[in-house]
Amino acid sequence: MISTREKIFNYAFLTLLAVSVLFPIVYILGVAISPSTSGTLDLAHPQWSNFATAWQQAGFARYLRSSVIITGTVVGVSTVLAVMSGYAFGVLGVVGEKALFPLMLLGIMIPMESIIVPLYYDFLAFDLTDGYQGIILAHIGTGVSFGAFWMRAAFRTMPAGIAESAELDGAGSWTRLWRIYLPISRPAILTFVVLSFMWTWNDYFLSLILVADPAHQPLTLGLGTFSGRHLVQVNLLAAAAVLMSLPIVGLYLFFQRQFIRGMLSGALKG
Repeated sequence: MISTREKIFNYAFLTLLAVSVLFPIVYILGVAISPSTSGTLDLAHPQWSNFATAWQQAGFARYLRSSVIITGTVVGVSTVLAVMSGYAFGVLGVVGEKALFPLMLLGIMIPMESIIVPLYYDFLAFDLTDGYQGIILAHIGTGVSFGAFWMRAAFRTMPAGIAESAELDGAGSWTRLWRIYLPISRPAILTFVVLSFMWTWNDYFLSLILVADPAHQPLTLGLGTFSGRHLVQVNLLAAAAVLMSLPIVGLYLFFQRQFIRGMLSGALKG
């Protein structure tokens, strides 16, 4: 039994934590609608036109198209590869799994900063810089390791008896994956989709190194360019930052239940 004192402490700590997390978000939203360019809050005279002004002056339509192309392709391909590799390592078993799976996990353990220089020169040699192909391949390569690890853990938590019964009924490996494993692991898959979307959409470092052509730069680089031109107009900069974060917030709210179920499933069973 938890004592009353422990309950009070827990609620007080969680409230303090929630306030510390939400305060910067609320403050940025307040600055974004404030008419003051210095970043001073002025909620008595909200200026909602800051969002339209920031969108037009930053030229976000072009950057948004690039972000949608990059993120959509990366999330789609990474999800397919994650499911396939997780199913192979977690259910089917592959030849040399004990050596291949730890090798794949190196993609999680090695920091991007340590490989970005050789990666850039390799992509430059194959003419993969300043375009969509290079940045998409880089994101897929960095995300497939986590995807294989995540989906392997998700598939291994499922009751083996269900798949064995289907196999006895004549279901092949593809049928078991499509009819059994994918429906049951839907929360884990949607969680990976949200995480992959968030990592790719928010990326700045890889895009800065691999994409110098403004026609192919994503929103993060567009925001960086905009901040350089409007450093003194803090309200427009805050409005641009809010606009860039809206897709991630919307995606999380849409898949909130599935995301929480997937995270809890991984924490409790993984």
